[in-house]
Amino acid sequence: MLGFRRSRHRLTTALAAFGLLLTGAAVQAATATPAAAATPHRILFDNSKAETAGNADWIIGTSQPDPLGQDSTPSAETDWTGAISAWGVALQKTGNYSLKTLPSGGTITYGTTAATDLQNFDTFVLPEPNVLLSTAEKTAVMKFVQNGGGLFLVSDHTGADRNNDGEDAVEVINDLMSNNSVDSTNPFGFTVDTLNVGTENPRAISSTTDPVLNGSFGKVTGSIIRSGTTATLSPTANSAVKGLLYRSGYSGNTGAFFATSTFGSGRVAFWGDSSPIDDGTGQSGNTLYDGWNDTAGTNAALALNATEWLAGTSDSGGGGGGTCTAAQLLANPGFESGSSSWTATSGVITTDTGQAARTGSYKAWLNGYGAAHTDTLSQSVTIPSGCAATLSFYLHVDTAETTTSTAYDTLKAQVLNSSGTVLATLATYSNLNAATGYTQRTFDLAGYAGQTVTVKFTGIEGSTLQTSFVIDDTALNVS
Repeated sequence: MLGFRRSRHRLTTALAAFGLLLTGAAVQAATATPAAAATPHRILFDNSKAETAGNADWIIGTSQPDPLGQDSTPSAETDWTGAISAWGVALQKTGNYSLKTLPSGGTITYGTTAATDLQNFDTFVLPEPNVLLSTAEKTAVMKFVQNGGGLFLVSDHTGADRNNDGEDAVEVINDLMSNNSVDSTNPFGFTVDTLNVGTENPRAISSTTDPVLNGSFGKVTGSIIRSGTTATLSPTANSAVKGLLYRSGYSGNTGAFFATSTFGSGRVAFWGDSSPIDDGTGQSGNTLYDGWNDTAGTNAALALNATEWLAGTSDSGGGGGGTCTAAQLLANPGFESGSSSWTATSGVITTDTGQAARTGSYKAWLNGYGAAHTDTLSQSVTIPSGCAATLSFYLHVDTAETTTSTAYDTLKAQVLNSSGTVLATLATYSNLNAATGYTQRTFDLAGYAGQTVTVKFTGIEGSTLQTSFVIDDTALNVS
């Protein structure tokens, strides 16, 4: 079928609707210890991907899944056995955290009844994984983050293949981000560099507000590289990505040693070397290095502040515990009043019959021109404090592209603050996600309760064959 709007050709192939994915020296170094939380924040450390192979010992304790089995009231890093026990003990001593380990031989899952299922945790730590995640495991991790989880990725230098299976942490992390069933179009906005940087001391950017650099565990001024790597940032893929520490002489999009980002409703942190989390203690026979207490960096504060941020315990922006009147907050949610209450590129909200509305006559039709073009659609809304909030809408993706490997045209769904800063990229879709009909997608926005935010869709068409992103029947329900 051929569709025309404003003299621009839109070829409707009846393909697409992608499922929007919008679905203890360390403690002494800290300037403060947070007050105990009423409900501890749940952190799962991975040991299923050869984290103890070779000289590595990246576990918080040998008692797994529960480190409390070794010592229920640890006061020093040696009370738990593992090269990152200092990290675990420091968190445990605050009273704010409940820690578990996914043991060797375990499988990363999301949405199952397993006690170590990611659905039971707020943050998942992958400390230098040395085995590729399976297809199902990658889906589990990506959905966990998309739905509000925190992901802490710790790499090492290229060639650090500790279990001799042909894969190192650089390859494992890049594979997770580029070869998964949820979003493989650089979802976090960074890629890990294939580098082996010897000995350097990266410095933190100047920031008095970033919660990772200025968290309750102390101010971060720098870190250390003792054979590690960096990341290349791609803000065009995810504008929320941010470099926090850089190699000397680097800034901007290159040489980032520590970076943060968001995906969906969740948060991501990346660290380019495992040496900073190594406390120098562990199981007998391992060659370890005490980077945790190395005075060339503030590594303990960096690890602990980042864990705090990932778990949503700092700078969460959430409302708190009040009452809420149930309501649907978006004005003109089905576009039947035309462009009223929405800010959109001319012609996006339309009755053009080249693409059918799901209900009524109007819908928002982004792109579909078969030429380089950008369309936007947005609306600002205030989410009351104390409310649960859910964004939903129906999306149809139609394309004339025939490729099965290249995302030529994309749609981003984002949440922005009142200053226009992107708070989260909820999802990215492309011509690869084409399918028949409309599909409803829902996303948790409770983290923005008490704020005025803008829900924004940006469609970018860059090829000579059309891709149409058609949205209808939106809603932002609070309760």
